[in-house]
Amino acid sequence: MKLLCTSFVCFYLCFPNQGLSQNAEQLRAINSAIWEKFTKAFETKDIELFSSLHAEDLIRISGDGKTIRGKTAYIRGYESRWHNKGLDQTIAFRFLERICNREHASERGIYKLTHNPNTDNEVSYYGKFHVILKQVNKQWKILVDYDSSEHHTIGDPAFNAATALNAVEPFERR
Repeated sequence: MKLLCTSFVCFYLCFPNQGLSQNAEQLRAINSAIWEKFTKAFETKDIELFSSLHAEDLIRISGDGKTIRGKTAYIRGYESRWHNKGLDQTIAFRFLERICNREHASERGIYKLTHNPNTDNEVSYYGKFHVILKQVNKQWKILVDYDSSEHHTIGDPAFNAATALNAVEPFERR
């Protein structure tokens, strides 16, 4: 036992960044597997891509709507909303907390959804989100998705104060 503990301590003294880089790599993998595709699905209104990001047993909670839905109802709602292909929209994410291991992740942050970007009719909506991700057949999937505008108190200052998507370093394990 003493040898095992000594080996463990020696490993972390000799290779102190092993855990850090692994975490950063996992967060970058999540960015690629979830957030970049989520953004693309929103901006192109690709319902199949959007659906593929969510686990079959998804739990979707809307704090504002006071509803809990499964994947089928949640995706059906977007399918109906995105039927109007003429409405341009963008979505961006910034983070307050990112915790992950090899199988699960918890990500909290703020999103900014903009309709009619770069036009006179541009309008943005903000909300806080908390998603739980899990690995399914070696692919990240959204298992739980909660969001709320917190009574419309979330805005540009909170969004800008949060950490950018690609800035994974602040979330590395220490």
